[in-house]
Amino acid sequence: MPAVSTTLRALALSAIASLSVTGCQALDDAGRAIGRADLVNDIAARLDQALELTYSADYQISGGRAASIAQTQDPARSVYAWPGGMLTVTAEATTRCETGAARTVCTLLAPPETTAKPSVALFTEAEQRGLVTPPVVVGLLTEAALDPEAVVAQSDTTLAGHPATCVDVQQPAGDFTACVTAEGVLGSFTGELDGRPTELTLTRYSDTVDGASFELPAGAGVVDRRAANS
Repeated sequence: MPAVSTTLRALALSAIASLSVTGCQALDDAGRAIGRADLVNDIAARLDQALELTYSADYQISGGRAASIAQTQDPARSVYAWPGGMLTVTAEATTRCETGAARTVCTLLAPPETTAKPSVALFTEAEQRGLVTPPVVVGLLTEAALDPEAVVAQSDTTLAGHPATCVDVQQPAGDFTACVTAEGVLGSFTGELDGRPTELTLTRYSDTVDGASFELPAGAGVVDRRAANS
């Protein structure tokens, strides 16, 4: 997904450029700024790399619930699923499915110009349902890198059998911990998003994707609004 990858690269470079140190700053402050910039660049590069992969990942999110992310490159498509809903982006449509008391209803909207174009809407909706996404983590790291009061520590761990790099951030805006696997996939997150305690942990990762992941739930009602949104 080249468009999103370019966005993440620009974000990382912007963060680093913003951390340029002037001669008036103390050397220890400069060292801390450079360290945070390097960390943002490393994590952003890993997350950026994952956007060019075909993979599926299962997660446990807050409350012990399950969620998942899957994407393929040929054809280019992605799906984010959480308890009670899912959002799928393909060349044919952007589809939002919600499960109510009676049944599941899926709304088909016009497809984006590229499958990467609706990333902001997709990531925002997923975040509201407790599914933390890579751009959210990059944004939080960027803010931490720009915060002179932030303390950032790095460590290593293993998640779902995959090596991961973790960053623990302590700052006035809110503490959080995020881990990214060697493949560049978001491995875990603990912190607050929009004032809500949020947790996410990788439980399974695969470099293959079941095509059924992109199918609408069986028995779902379908509302086609593609013509109205084109």
